[in-house]
Amino acid sequence: MIPYGRHHIDEDDIQAVAELLRKGSLSQGPTIDSFERAIAEYVGARYAVAVSSATAGLHIAAVAAGVGPKTRLVTSPITFVASSNCALYSGGAPAFVDIDPDTINMSPSELRKTLRSIAGIRAIVPVHYAGLACDMVAIKAAADEAGAVIIEDAAHALGSRYRDGGLVGNCAHSLMTVFSFHPVKAIAAGEGGLITTNDEAIYRRLLRLRSHGINKLDDPWQIPEQAEHNGVTNPWYYEMQEIGFHYRISDIQCALALSQFSKLDRFIARRRQLAETYDRAFAEMKYLRPAQREGRDRSGLHLYAVRIDFAAAGIDRGSFMRELRKRDIGTQVHYIPVPAQPLYRKMGFKPEDYPHSLHYYQQALSIPLFYDLTDEQQNKVITAFKDLLA
Repeated sequence: MIPYGRHHIDEDDIQAVAELLRKGSLSQGPTIDSFERAIAEYVGARYAVAVSSATAGLHIAAVAAGVGPKTRLVTSPITFVASSNCALYSGGAPAFVDIDPDTINMSPSELRKTLRSIAGIRAIVPVHYAGLACDMVAIKAAADEAGAVIIEDAAHALGSRYRDGGLVGNCAHSLMTVFSFHPVKAIAAGEGGLITTNDEAIYRRLLRLRSHGINKLDDPWQIPEQAEHNGVTNPWYYEMQEIGFHYRISDIQCALALSQFSKLDRFIARRRQLAETYDRAFAEMKYLRPAQREGRDRSGLHLYAVRIDFAAAGIDRGSFMRELRKRDIGTQVHYIPVPAQPLYRKMGFKPEDYPHSLHYYQQALSIPLFYDLTDEQQNKVITAFKDLLA
């Protein structure tokens, strides 16, 4: 079976984890610090905080941004549910902005309309779908006018670049950026996430929030008479200064992630090569077109998504996916619009209120794209698509 996505693990990765197990701390050790510094330096951000998952990262980023009761967080309908669930985790309310049908990213013009029509929007979460960076200049301008902060959902976008050439995660256009290290992402840590920021106060708060709300670094004591004796800190002392969470990542995961990170450029280069082959092969097809036709040279290409006019082709999507599976080709749909989910329908959301997102969902299919996909396997995928959509 050729899956739609798969991680690559080599002997260097295995040795990195084995070495950590032989000699290193398993949790809360220096490997986490090393990984955080490596990512921060790579993207050009001042600070990085590694966490147990991108979902955890979105949650504490929303809390740190001030999302809570009587506030809203707005994101794209075409994303994984975590992008909007973080509003609910934080006690706030979600809202949605329709996509630009050419990029499948948040539409800046629709965002401006939403910001004018809905009160209390505290945070905006643009999603860099499939690795293509959003129009962050336009989104930042709209956010600034509305007094909202930006948390970039870059789960798909480690190694991606903005139109100005800067790397996603440098936080030039946002307060925070959140990455994912799930096995099918750009680099794998088994599970894991990371938040970048240039704001020191936010950085300090994220450190507390990821570990039970306990003070970190040199945060001022709130009960100094208990913390110190004759001006010297008691060696056992710590303070829980707010409610926090157990969102820590392990050194084991970071050892793997650091090894993977050393291969990131190679991983992305191969993805771009594969995407270019797909683009050429599908250029003249009648019922199929790439979902994103711009920015191949700056996208991290987490996914290769296509749009298929199944009705015109005379086949429903489920049957089409099953036929591909008979040929040992796996595919997936990214994503069911979040407003279509039962929980969100109960909250009053309707997928038809976001027509571009709904239309995209009806045509969307993610096809195999990963570092170890061979030319022979890719040709098999292309041949199958041409046969079934002839």
